[in-house]
Amino acid sequence: MDLSNLKRLAGERAIAYVKEGMAIGLGSGSTVYYAIQKLAERVRAGLRVRCIPTSRRTEELALSLGLTLTDFSEVAELDLVIDGADEVDPHCNLIKGGGGALLREKIVASAGKRVIIVVDETKLVERLGAFPLPVEVLPFGWEATLRRLERLGCRAVRREEDSQPFLTDNGNYILDCHFGEIADPTRLEREIDLIPGVVESGLFLGLAERIIVGRAGGTVEELVCPSRIWLGREDSNLQPPG
Repeated sequence: MDLSNLKRLAGERAIAYVKEGMAIGLGSGSTVYYAIQKLAERVRAGLRVRCIPTSRRTEELALSLGLTLTDFSEVAELDLVIDGADEVDPHCNLIKGGGGALLREKIVASAGKRVIIVVDETKLVERLGAFPLPVEVLPFGWEATLRRLERLGCRAVRREEDSQPFLTDNGNYILDCHFGEIADPTRLEREIDLIPGVVESGLFLGLAERIIVGRAGGTVEELVCPSRIWLGREDSNLQPPG
């Protein structure tokens, strides 16, 4: 199975939802890479959009392709957010943060009127948790934070890069928490958020409106998620492009 082709199919399909004048959140990861490439093609053909990237890597890519960037001092909310995920369950709950950009990704997703998640079919799971849950924490007292996380039933490991602590774009650490199957993501998110030293978890619940899945054989499936009632947005689901 050529996963890169599945990622490309999903990423490029998402750009069909982009319209003239939109403010767009650009996520991180290998599938979003193809979406950004396709978006740049449309911009070169005359499309005008403004983008807020979720990581320095995404920012560098967007600038190299000639996309116009903005920030939240100029944009109150985003018309559309396109991002990836490490796991997606049948309720459209996500685990994100494999690339370490989970805090900025959640800020951007929470500001989006619409959030489209692009994945290949290997990211679909019955229950979250096979992928270790990333938790961004303050470097100060991280050992105490780790112990508190482990009391919730996981094995937590500080992420490293080149034998040094991995640092997020915000200067924080990532603790990868091995929970196994997560039976109640909502409860777990609430418990993690109460731990001093935790900045944000990689549980993304109730944020996605549509999941675009690249499948083997060259097909693309679009899964429509429930409305984001907890955000006070009970408006109708995003309509497919004409």
